[in-house]
Amino acid sequence: MASVFDPDRLHEIARGVVGLPAREAVDEVVRRVAEAYPGHVDPKPHWIFNVAAGATGVMAVLHGSLSEYLIVFGSPVGTEAYSGRYLLDIHDFVLCGQMWTYTQDEVIARVVTGPGERALLPRGQAKGFRILEDTWMLEYGRGIIPASLPTALSDILMGAFDVETVWDTLVTYGRLTVKELLRGKL
Repeated sequence: MASVFDPDRLHEIARGVVGLPAREAVDEVVRRVAEAYPGHVDPKPHWIFNVAAGATGVMAVLHGSLSEYLIVFGSPVGTEAYSGRYLLDIHDFVLCGQMWTYTQDEVIARVVTGPGERALLPRGQAKGFRILEDTWMLEYGRGIIPASLPTALSDILMGAFDVETVWDTLVTYGRLTVKELLRGKL
């Protein structure tokens, strides 16, 4: 089975909730994505702390498979970190707030991504990033998802040593991935 999600369609959905208060924007984007991709999105996800590559926030995993993931990620207080390098493309669609980024190729200039806009982290590349307080994003990754798990889980396991959050992340991602595998989706 090919990719389920279309980044342009996800961007369109994300733009449709811009202007709503944060909680409403997040709930509405989850509802709209679940409606657009029936059976492939958990319509009632639960929130999990996420500490990855130095960034601390929370995420709700909407879809997990071996080749795609879809989450809502954000923080009411903001965070800053190094993205890491992955064997996947990561699309961030800002629902509310702002994400600031810079790259190794352009260390002096900051790129500001605001509500309704999208940012791409191409496979193999890295960014420094900061999300301001009350920033919430729909994030879509496509590529070799299991290869990203060491980066995604290393800070929470080695730094905070929060085994409960690691377990919750793996069980949630694992449950969704098995569901997709049973449907023939890698």
